Amino acid sequence: MRNTIPLAQRRKARQLIMQALYQWLMTKDDPLDIAKQYHEDNSGKIDWGYFDAIFKEIPKQQDSLDQHISPLLDRAKGSLDPVERACLYLGTFELANRIDVPYRVVINECVELAKQYGATDGHKYVNGILDKLVPELRPIEYKNKS
Repeated sequence: MRNTIPLAQRRKARQLIMQALYQWLMTKDDPLDIAKQYHEDNSGKIDWGYFDAIFKEIPKQQDSLDQHISPLLDRAKGSLDPVERACLYLGTFELANRIDVPYRVVINECVELAKQYGATDGHKYVNGILDKLVPELRPIEYKNKS
């Protein structure tokens, strides 16, 4: 069955996930409290199911996500810009766990978030790291790319 959630609602969910991850990285507040706050503070058409499924899981899987990301970094994980780090966590999680979303969509969405919220040229760094993860996390899709 085809996904019936409009792309704009999914895009807004990703934007909120990245912002919530940023908040979590900066404050280390309980992710459930952060999620509750986002639900209370945001209205409009948002894919809340996607937000909840991803945001609440990333902090639980931080160590696993770091294992994928860390070997590809050219600096210490702690020295990454928090927006870049949030985008990398989001992208890596989606690549590893959301095979229903094409890997190019995952990368493009994360790059756009890094462009919008991150440091100058941070999006290039995010793009490079996520590109290198595709063969590892999506080998079949990567082999079949056109």
